[in-house]
Amino acid sequence: MFEHLNVRINDSHVDYRNLNVNKKERQILRELASKIAEIAAKPEQETKKKLWIEHNALKPTRPLIFCDPENGWNEIITDDQIKCENEVARYWEAVLRKELFWGESMGDDRVIEPYFDIHHIYTDTGWGLKEKRVGGEIDVYRLDGGSYKWEAPLKDYSDMNKLHFPEIKVDYETTQKVLELAQEILGDILRVRLKTIWWWSVGLTDDLAYLRGLEAILYDVYDHPDELHKLMAFLYEGTLAKLDFLEKNGLLSLNNDGTFVGSGGYGWTEELPQQDFAGKVRLKDMWGMSESQVTVGLSPKMFEEFIFPYQLPLLEKFGLNCYGCCEPLNPRWDIIKKIPRLRRVSVSPWAKIEDMCEKLEDKYIFSWKPHPGVLATPNIDEDQIRQDIRRVLKITRNCRVEIIMKDNHTIGKNPENVIKWCKIAREEAERV
Repeated sequence: MFEHLNVRINDSHVDYRNLNVNKKERQILRELASKIAEIAAKPEQETKKKLWIEHNALKPTRPLIFCDPENGWNEIITDDQIKCENEVARYWEAVLRKELFWGESMGDDRVIEPYFDIHHIYTDTGWGLKEKRVGGEIDVYRLDGGSYKWEAPLKDYSDMNKLHFPEIKVDYETTQKVLELAQEILGDILRVRLKTIWWWSVGLTDDLAYLRGLEAILYDVYDHPDELHKLMAFLYEGTLAKLDFLEKNGLLSLNNDGTFVGSGGYGWTEELPQQDFAGKVRLKDMWGMSESQVTVGLSPKMFEEFIFPYQLPLLEKFGLNCYGCCEPLNPRWDIIKKIPRLRRVSVSPWAKIEDMCEKLEDKYIFSWKPHPGVLATPNIDEDQIRQDIRRVLKITRNCRVEIIMKDNHTIGKNPENVIKWCKIAREEAERV
């Protein structure tokens, strides 16, 4: 539920001090990159790109399909497939192998591009208090995995004086060295870019949950309403300061391309950046995203009082907006539809499909998330998957639909599951 990123393979724990990539490792990376470049040059990539542009402009298209197995990638790209030994090279190899699987095998509508993105190397000081996690697993070149619980550090609101705004500290020297290494190894095959995804959502409530705890939040709306408002205001102001810092320092990148936006779908659009764009990316040139999955236990009235007033001014800064992830948005629709330039709306497995269809019509992107559990067994029920997709597409035939398979914790240790799912989804989408 938490910490979704465009690139699900996680580089936050990679040790960039050792940039000694040997000849054998360079050859492995170059061979993978060459295969990706060949796929990226195929005409079908341009066809998919145009399809996303029309879809994001709310023009009638067939339903678009995207599959990100998330933790299931660990069962697709296994340890024995990673041949490099240097930590940075292993991470890059995993990224390239993932891209290659998307291009050769997945069968969804993701556009394969001739780029290799390097992220800024940086630290984020956080909010001053840090949760204590129990469980979970961290791997330096693949997705975080395993369930965990945490002990929230803000046990009493009197400790709010221990909080501070997050501060981003960019290691420009190391970033430049990593960028130059990638250009040296891959630059004649793929275009190496410096492009960082600094956040997934500006919804604030993930940070709230980690600081205060899920159960405490439910009590706070009754027992400590003023303090909860004060904390939400602090989170808003700190997030705004972070966004302003990134914008003023030229650290933002456009996401009107093959960048994952919202909780599903891609950013391809001709509506961004703004007409007065002069090269320096501003928030208003980008897609924004917010959600509040962790407050699903709050009533719409409580959500409107304690959460939405702090999300709205952040979303007002973006050129186009997405809202929602795993939370069913039916009860909150009359509130979130006030978001300016709202375009992509999540319809989770727990949402009422017919009701959301009536609410969204053809005025918003109906970002439908089938239940990921259908891929969790070694042998999937293809007939049931087909029936479910056909049923929803029949109901939503007048909507602007995308079918997003994500939030998988396992794919039954069978990579064929995602390939078969994409094939079924494509066949049913083409029937429409």
